[in-house]
Amino acid sequence: MTTTTVRAGRRTVTVRRPEKVLFPDDGLTKADLVAYYRTVAAAALPHLRGRPLMLERHPDGVGDRGFVQKDTPEYFPSWIHRAELPKEGGTVDYVLCEDTATLVYLADQACTTLHRFLSRADRPDHPDRLVFDLDPPSGAGFAPVRDAALLLRTALEDELGLPTLAMTTGSRGLHVVVPLDRRAPFDDVRAFARELADLLAARHPDRLTTAARRQARQGRLYLDTQRNAYAQTAVAPYSVRALPGAPVAAPLAWAEVEQPEFTARRWTLADADELAERDPWNPAPRPRSLGAAHRRLAGLDR
Repeated sequence: MTTTTVRAGRRTVTVRRPEKVLFPDDGLTKADLVAYYRTVAAAALPHLRGRPLMLERHPDGVGDRGFVQKDTPEYFPSWIHRAELPKEGGTVDYVLCEDTATLVYLADQACTTLHRFLSRADRPDHPDRLVFDLDPPSGAGFAPVRDAALLLRTALEDELGLPTLAMTTGSRGLHVVVPLDRRAPFDDVRAFARELADLLAARHPDRLTTAARRQARQGRLYLDTQRNAYAQTAVAPYSVRALPGAPVAAPLAWAEVEQPEFTARRWTLADADELAERDPWNPAPRPRSLGAAHRRLAGLDR
């Protein structure tokens, strides 16, 4: 078996079978995946540190189904941080990605995509992120996603006084993210998100819906708030998706969302250097409480 070593911060990480092709349609190898995550580490790590991770791994390449891993394998090196958190009937020992070496090691394990908690391990029941997950209706293009994201931004910022961030999922849609101060538990955050989604669906019944059943959506975009719950995850910023072209979940400026030609797969692994240099979420907005926003939401017209 061939190996190589990669310097990652203060550690040297061994990469096994660097020539292994992980993206067969594009000829991209494990070495390419490792190089990508090493390049974007400084940009990605602030969005990963302290957060339990679910790992999406494709050791036989992205053409294979792969698997999702929550519990940290025993063979992972001891220097990788972990967080033991409760689940029904036991606990899960989640990976925490605290440094570049961990990112490189996970890439060596053919972990293409990192899915993160919306809370941190020290207060797992109190999220510091609220997420609206927007995918286009079946058979539709990207325009409904763009329109829904901009409607959400207007409601959150102009009517409720909350900051917003936009990110491609690297797959089909966008995430609209609200930074929170961790005062509210998940149940309250999820209830707030659903109440706002219901409001927007009532205002735009021909375009938006909160119907979970696909058959009930009738071509309307589903305002998905289901990720706002304990132990639910969302794709982490700068994660590579296991799709042809190796698209990336990339933070955005709102001006990019407004561009008619923009799509969810605009950024790819090949854009590593540019992704590492751009910082559309800087300066980071101050996290907010939902208290005042919830009171304003109760008074808005439907």
